[in-house]
Amino acid sequence: MKLFRYGEPGREKPGLLDAGGTLRDLSGVVDDIAGEVLNEAGLAKLRALDPASLPIVSGSPRYGAAVGRVGKMVCIGLNYSDHAAETGTKVPEMPILFMKATTAIVGPNDDVMIPRDSVKTDWEVELGVVIGDVARDVSIERALDHVAGYLVVNDISEREFQLEHCGQWDKGKGCDTFGPIGPYLVTRDEVPDAQNLSMWLTVNGHRYQNGSTCTMVFDVAHLVSHISRYMTLMPGDVISTGTPPGVGLGQKPPVYLKPGDVMELEIEGLGKQRQHVVAYRRAAKE
Repeated sequence: MKLFRYGEPGREKPGLLDAGGTLRDLSGVVDDIAGEVLNEAGLAKLRALDPASLPIVSGSPRYGAAVGRVGKMVCIGLNYSDHAAETGTKVPEMPILFMKATTAIVGPNDDVMIPRDSVKTDWEVELGVVIGDVARDVSIERALDHVAGYLVVNDISEREFQLEHCGQWDKGKGCDTFGPIGPYLVTRDEVPDAQNLSMWLTVNGHRYQNGSTCTMVFDVAHLVSHISRYMTLMPGDVISTGTPPGVGLGQKPPVYLKPGDVMELEIEGLGKQRQHVVAYRRAAKE
């Protein structure tokens, strides 16, 4: 299944993309694509539906983040050996974990906002893994049983904040709009091999990233098992699994995002994102 959320920010409804590419409304069946809806029993209930019986979503609605009420977003650093090389760092012996603030999560085609005084905002196309059943210290062999599905993530990063403002990477990863996810949550049964998906990203039509999940250092099963040793993964949690080479930081000289730029990115079978980059703007009550 391809599940999605649509509508105005904060008022998204759940939906299903049928085999013919028609958007169907799920709000009469579930309240959101979130939480227990994503465990094995919840997805089985959705699979049992006749998509033709669901109302058609008219027009061209905004896609929201493909998962609602995300409890945590765990990210993996330097998980592609060729990306590690372009940043001048060694391939890690164990997965590098950091967190992206859930307030960064936005829809796949929403604007990306340059933070105040930022000059090093960067892009990263990544495979996202969505947890279905609770994972607590699970084995590698059973790890994929706890995965609901996969989605596209753009792990936007402010490199100065990340690398020069002292402390952990989170400072450069959690800014507002720095976590577009979707357009779809594609369930695990429709992704036969998550370790063999092509992926790419362009800025203003220039292709900077062109990679494949086959070059991950630590595969999805390893990551789910490893993370679940240190924290319990809950239904709807998202793991962003790292990026292939071609980020702005790795260009010679480096290239960073500026207002007016347009990013487009895609992972095979999971859908495409498109974001306009906009200047920093203060919140209404700021």
